[in-house]
Amino acid sequence: MERSTSDVPGGQEHTDRADAVAPGGRPALSANVYVDGFNLWYGCLQATGYQWLDIGAFCRRLLPGNSINRIRYFTSRVASRPDAPHGPEQQNAYLRALSTVPALSVHEGGFQSLKARLPLAGTDPPVIVDVIKTQEKGSDVNLAAYMLLDAFRRESDIAVVISNDSDLTEPIRMLIKELGVPVGLVNPHPVKKRSRVLLELEPLFFKQVRPRVLRTCQFPPVLRDDTGEIHRPDGW
Repeated sequence: MERSTSDVPGGQEHTDRADAVAPGGRPALSANVYVDGFNLWYGCLQATGYQWLDIGAFCRRLLPGNSINRIRYFTSRVASRPDAPHGPEQQNAYLRALSTVPALSVHEGGFQSLKARLPLAGTDPPVIVDVIKTQEKGSDVNLAAYMLLDAFRRESDIAVVISNDSDLTEPIRMLIKELGVPVGLVNPHPVKKRSRVLLELEPLFFKQVRPRVLRTCQFPPVLRDDTGEIHRPDGW
């Protein structure tokens, strides 16, 4: 795979070997990466043509001067919807593709469907209708829990969070202020929507996801795992 450091200021060519070294011969800082799957998806992947993202290659591009100890990817299984009837099949293919990435683990939350009464858009006076609200549950809690657990175990020198979710403010603050673990932030959302609350934590670094990085970090159209071939979903 072609490697470039033009997207990361001061970037060095990355190696994920345990004996990686930084400029000047110093040992490279090890990193644990925590990926908020839905925040990444809705922030910079949905309907872009870059959905078939190789998270391993993506993390190496983001952290060219670090050795990556592990990557934790947090998500929940989606259900078929009228506007996305093939969502479960597409997600299953993607999670199988992620299973081929070394040192990457997938952590699943769940979805909760609730009946609610809400005003119908465009009605005056408002017309109240029954709707089904589907909410993703557990991913942010799981991310925070594993991030803190890994910090207590001193698994890595730094933690890197790929999310713009301000709900993660307190666990990130705990890592930085209470446990002394530096945290880098990667924002997958547009610059104008970045969380000011997260920036106020004074992270080790803040990086913005760029389309050119997504474009160069795609899985091949066809991969293989223990059960057979994995094909890139149509439209991805």
